[in-house]
Amino acid sequence: MYRSLASNGSLPGLARAGGETHLRPLTGFGSNPGNLGAWTNLPGESGPPVPLVVVLHGCTQTAAAYDSGSGWSALAQAYGFAVLLPEQRRANNPNLCFNWFADADTRRGSGEALSIAQMIDALVDQGAVDPAKVFITGLSAGGAMASTMLAVYPEKFVGGAILAGLPHGVAGSVGEAFEQMRGHRPSPRALGHAIRSASDNRGRWPAVAIWHGTADTVVDQSNADAILRQWCEIHDLPTAPTETRVVETYPYRAWHAPSGEVLIEEYRVTGMGHGTPLSTKGDCGCGISGAYMLEVGISSTIHSAKAWQLLGKRVASAPASASTPAARPPRSPRRQPEPSGSSSIGETIEAALRAAGLMK
Repeated sequence: MYRSLASNGSLPGLARAGGETHLRPLTGFGSNPGNLGAWTNLPGESGPPVPLVVVLHGCTQTAAAYDSGSGWSALAQAYGFAVLLPEQRRANNPNLCFNWFADADTRRGSGEALSIAQMIDALVDQGAVDPAKVFITGLSAGGAMASTMLAVYPEKFVGGAILAGLPHGVAGSVGEAFEQMRGHRPSPRALGHAIRSASDNRGRWPAVAIWHGTADTVVDQSNADAILRQWCEIHDLPTAPTETRVVETYPYRAWHAPSGEVLIEEYRVTGMGHGTPLSTKGDCGCGISGAYMLEVGISSTIHSAKAWQLLGKRVASAPASASTPAARPPRSPRRQPEPSGSSSIGETIEAALRAAGLMK
């Protein structure tokens, strides 16, 4: 089940989940109609399937740079889950933006959306990841494409986190995309119908977390309002939240199902511009700040991973073997016990979460 991390507790001792990554290319994953690249970070030994986080970079970024900045792979290595990083190519978009505004790339069974779905299916078919524990997150154009993936392939995802993104189905051209980004274009298409008509889903819908800076001048925060409106309709929720509180000094709202499950979360990061929210300082740092990777004292990576129940039992923190041939298909992962007395990112993270009351 999807759970919130909402807490005002600090995370002392959470050390350096970010920096060096150990990505391997994923090839031969299907017809790849969107002509995307793909990179993975998987636990290195055979064993049972593990959860997967699909991470979509923003414009001008590469998969590796976004991975390093956000800290996703370092966290995955500490806790034994997998990361998939689709990567845009300049042949598709000169600014390396995912084409979230192009109909051919945002329909089920077509273009970039299908390429990403094929990547997930390939890892599932290899036995590397658990198809019942797949999540997606993305920044900006990557956030908009995450919106699309949640809409057109909802059966593949338990949940998603949309960072400075846009709703699915609100633009059909570059011109409309810019208008929508600036908040100059009304969003009559940003309704539940745009999502319901994107697939024939009759099952459960993914849970969604929305992150947006109140000082974002690239993607106006009215888009966060529109995403929220879409998913409230999809989950048949009222506009009033179930809970409202302050999380690490920032406004937080959540909408719960009658069962208590968190279906929608919203983080409005006061004063933040356009980028991924990070908390990188001190021993509790996660990720590396830089262009569009913003130090604001709250980590969307940590909050998402905790909400998706990925920070449970830690595993050995040794990086993927450098001797593993890059062309070798990723092997099914196996969780490994950590050597007695060893000091690791995972151990430090777990100690910090326990100290903050966020883990039993």
